[in-house]
Amino acid sequence: MKKVMVAAALVLAALGVQAQGSAPEKVFRYSFRVAETGFDPAQVTDLYSRTLTAGIFDAPLRYAHLARPFKLEPSGCELPEVSEDFKTLTFTVRPGLFFAPDPAFKGVKRELVAADYVYSIKRHYDPKNKSGNLYILENAGILGLDKLRQEALKGKPFDYDREVEGLRVLDKYRWQIRMKVGDPRFMHNLADPFVGAVAREVVEFYGDKIMEHPVGTAAFMLKNDEWRRSSKIVLVKNPHFREEFYNEEAPADRPDLQAMAAKLKGRRLPMIDRVEFSIIEENQPRWLAFMKAEADMVEEVPAEFASIAMPNGQLAPNLAKRGVQMNRYARADVAVSFFNMEHPMVGGTEPHKVALRRAISLGVDLDKEVRLARRGQAIPAQGLLAPNTYGYSPSFKSEMSEFNRAKAKGLLDLHGYVDKDGDGWRDNPDGSPLVLEYATQPDGQNRALAELWQKNMDALKIRIQFKLAKWPEQLKASRAGKLMMWGVGWSASVPDGDAFLTLGYGKNKGQSNHARFDLPAYNALYEQQRALPDGPERLAVMEKLNRMAVAYMPYKVHVHRIFTDMAHPWVSGLERNIFRRDFWQYLDIDAEAQRKAREQ
Repeated sequence: MKKVMVAAALVLAALGVQAQGSAPEKVFRYSFRVAETGFDPAQVTDLYSRTLTAGIFDAPLRYAHLARPFKLEPSGCELPEVSEDFKTLTFTVRPGLFFAPDPAFKGVKRELVAADYVYSIKRHYDPKNKSGNLYILENAGILGLDKLRQEALKGKPFDYDREVEGLRVLDKYRWQIRMKVGDPRFMHNLADPFVGAVAREVVEFYGDKIMEHPVGTAAFMLKNDEWRRSSKIVLVKNPHFREEFYNEEAPADRPDLQAMAAKLKGRRLPMIDRVEFSIIEENQPRWLAFMKAEADMVEEVPAEFASIAMPNGQLAPNLAKRGVQMNRYARADVAVSFFNMEHPMVGGTEPHKVALRRAISLGVDLDKEVRLARRGQAIPAQGLLAPNTYGYSPSFKSEMSEFNRAKAKGLLDLHGYVDKDGDGWRDNPDGSPLVLEYATQPDGQNRALAELWQKNMDALKIRIQFKLAKWPEQLKASRAGKLMMWGVGWSASVPDGDAFLTLGYGKNKGQSNHARFDLPAYNALYEQQRALPDGPERLAVMEKLNRMAVAYMPYKVHVHRIFTDMAHPWVSGLERNIFRRDFWQYLDIDAEAQRKAREQ
């Protein structure tokens, strides 16, 4: 009889029916503005897909969720042994970590070992994966891997089995990285999901479909049968996830977070069973889904609803009455428009080309952009460096945020960008038409930003056209160097300004360097600052780089955005660590209160 009852319970569970008296499933629902590109750590680069992979794969390290200042802690590995010259890192995998179940393992419970990290890092060097994060590893100069990659670029299959000096398995659990560059901050990159551990047999089992079949050792796994591309993504608990408990230490100056941490202390992670992501590109339906309790949280309250949801930066009384929680924060973030430095119209370092980009920048009315398109949810940027990163200075001022149409017109006139054919529009110095092409997406905020671009350029008598496509398509075109200009955001995954200075480093073209800027003087300074320890000397070099980026203007850096998340009262544990993406494993849900709200 007992066996029959157990079997019946299993059938009901498979059908999604709760057995009488069992705890209701805890489901956390929210939405992305942009569709996923896939789930392979070696291939994805966009913020949204990396948010998903952060919950599926264990990077060697991670940032402690509540620690401020930000602090690294063990994830897939213990904190590494670091040589005095910072050129050698030795990691130890934490024993007893297992991959989520998958047919690739043929019924065997597969443990995470050192060879998995070595293999996962090598995958970024394999040309067939087209890693957009390879520059992070290449900049460190991991010994021997460049040679392996060059051989593969010449047509030989990438040799995963060849041991190289800079990346070695020492024993079952220990592995080592040796680098040409002694970078004191390199280990921070190993807290990013792009170096999450994958199993070789999974990659070989799924082949070209690996972007659709993520299998990792972290708290969640993709529920493939419920995934609807560009529409809905479901993550569920990894049944092989280790015993891990909530043990976060909140900052001394945050009594609210201390109370939250005390309430959740000792709870096994993750506390929720499922995370459901909907892809909702337009802001109005995203906001309405939250207001109707169809979503438990709205990430990044849309700018057009800011005055309704949080007038003067304060939670609206009607939302406060409903128990809505507000979490307002600045990311390490820049919103930029890049100029393709290899494009014949806007690229190049000749004086007249630099003058054109500077004039366009001077013609952008940032005050209107912040007030109208962004509804006050941003501050004007002075350069590439962003808040919450080392090297950023709130006292740094530059031409980057200046709006001066008279100065812009004077620069254009001086360098020969005048109306040569009498049609009322400026032409290039050689008499050919001057027509900008700006890539953008077809959602509400990007439409508002495009309207401002149109008005700003009309005022300078510069023609501008807009190239509309969805985010994944624009990203692919940008990496291939096929866009003239594109407006895009960049968020750091480490608390260091190098994450933004890399946008101008020549060796990173086609990866972080969307502008394809390649100036020897900038490259030399970039390499110099990377090798320096934190201190006045490095800060001085970082400021030179920042000023050089302003002078040559490969990027018009518009603003640093301010983000606000809102959640319903049945969500507990909400706090954002801007250098971690998988915040949901620290959340709990009152499923009964959630159910009642959704039924109203």
